[in-house]
Amino acid sequence: MTDFYGFSAKTIDGGEQSLGAYQGKVVLVVNVASKCGFTPQYKGLEAVYKQYKDQGLVILGFPCDQFGHQEPGDENEIKNFCSLNYEVSFPMFAKIEVNGAGAHPLYQWLKSSAPGLLGTEGIKWNFTKFLVGKDGKVVKRYGSIDKPEDIAKDIEKLL
Repeated sequence: MTDFYGFSAKTIDGGEQSLGAYQGKVVLVVNVASKCGFTPQYKGLEAVYKQYKDQGLVILGFPCDQFGHQEPGDENEIKNFCSLNYEVSFPMFAKIEVNGAGAHPLYQWLKSSAPGLLGTEGIKWNFTKFLVGKDGKVVKRYGSIDKPEDIAKDIEKLL
């Protein structure tokens, strides 16, 4: 794949979603978890989404249980947690793997398009973020400690 729009993923409700549906938008892709020290970032992600969605931003949440078993629930539990605790309204997807042989093809592409520190491709922890421009190319990778509100200035430049 040469761009983001060629991929698809299973939604948290079980349907298949072509990422081509987000063509022409700025996309922030985040691997999320419900029981992580960074879980309160859901609040910031939702705030940034609400602030910029009408200008063409979409945030996509991909639950992952590969880091300290911090996303143990099934899709229904994850959906309820996000809704009840953070009123998440951006699209959420089914639980995936982001590292290793079972890594989702989207994440294989994201990691090779924007390696981390010292060129490492592996995702280090929950709430790693990838900013994708309207052209479907990865603009930047952010670590877990980068707060959504701190990424807003980069998002604004792309909108």
